[in-house]
Amino acid sequence: MISRSLAPHVVSLSKVYPVVSVTGPRQSGKTTLCRAAFPNHRYVNLEAADHGSYARDDPRGFLAEYSRGVVIDEVQRAPDLLGYLQEEVDRDPTPGRFVLTGSQHFALSQQISQSLAGRIGLTQLLPPSRQELVQFPDAPRDLLTTLWSGSYPRIYDRGIAPQQWLRDYFTTYVQRDVRQVLAVSDLERFSTFVRLCAGRTACELNLSQLGADAGVTHHTARSWLSVLETSFLCLRVPAFHANVRKQFVKSAKIHFVDTGLVCFLLGIRSADELRHHPLRGAIFESWVCSEFAKLRLHSNQDPCLRHFRVNRGLEVDLILDDGGRLLLVEAKSGATLHTDSYRNLKAFRKLFEKDERDITAFVIHGGDTRQTRTTATALPWHAIDEAVKPVSLDPRTTERG
Repeated sequence: MISRSLAPHVVSLSKVYPVVSVTGPRQSGKTTLCRAAFPNHRYVNLEAADHGSYARDDPRGFLAEYSRGVVIDEVQRAPDLLGYLQEEVDRDPTPGRFVLTGSQHFALSQQISQSLAGRIGLTQLLPPSRQELVQFPDAPRDLLTTLWSGSYPRIYDRGIAPQQWLRDYFTTYVQRDVRQVLAVSDLERFSTFVRLCAGRTACELNLSQLGADAGVTHHTARSWLSVLETSFLCLRVPAFHANVRKQFVKSAKIHFVDTGLVCFLLGIRSADELRHHPLRGAIFESWVCSEFAKLRLHSNQDPCLRHFRVNRGLEVDLILDDGGRLLLVEAKSGATLHTDSYRNLKAFRKLFEKDERDITAFVIHGGDTRQTRTTATALPWHAIDEAVKPVSLDPRTTERG
């Protein structure tokens, strides 16, 4: 077991809220985190048929039995339970009694907005970030193996071959989770759609073209993409907007959360094969985006991620728009830095020279070199966490939902 950066934030929220939730993709470590953070709580998994039916058929009796402190795993299996949970915590608002986990964020958030708003502390747990993953003795130390293997913890905790585990993971996801979130009759076509999405990671989203390539309508493509997002396989990164008279591109980018899954879906059979793959740069950019999302979410902060491009060619891969500051990021998978590596960041600074916000810029690259220039700081890929300085949030003064 490894320590997770989110754990102290979950514990802090449990001191002020009667209910705390941890959502995230399957196998990201939610159960392990919650059971370690709350060792004196009872544990119940609603995926077990008997526990699930108990929670659905007799919710009041279920909550009465576990009222002194419980971790309820996969709570989306009994969505109506949250309404009864509201009644229970209104009766007794003692903090920290109920800890919920779930792997379908949309289903949970819909119920929470109706039942538990103001009574629950919300967190999200993605697979381990780079700084968390290296706690495993067998975690990869080179970039290509890191990208190819991905970061799902069970691969390293159990010593399972990455492609074998990812194959089983994706098969289970399609056969079970997709059917529960959305009525998909043609699972083979949906699988093809996911592989097409993987081939577009780090690209601007064109749902019409994506749907045409998959042989489905624009509406179906939008619906299926929402499944990937609600089950935390993909992140949609909106375009950055500002009040300057330029022709900005407004399309969002799509990024897969786990690059190991991308490599599996694209049929990349080894880390060495990735070295010369035409999508290596895009896969690295998605890894950088995912790492920033993890570093922010695991510090209990909203990611606030954007991308930027104008039609004449100026592009910034990632922008962390944090109110009073902008953090610009260029992702370069190569190990050698060139003057061109800083060109877009310099052009962005010039374009927004009258902006009053503080602008910090980084080039995250595939080598080991560190450079500090006027335009930006270059950091090696394995030091990416240095670009994000987590802010400690006090749950007594900050609410996320």
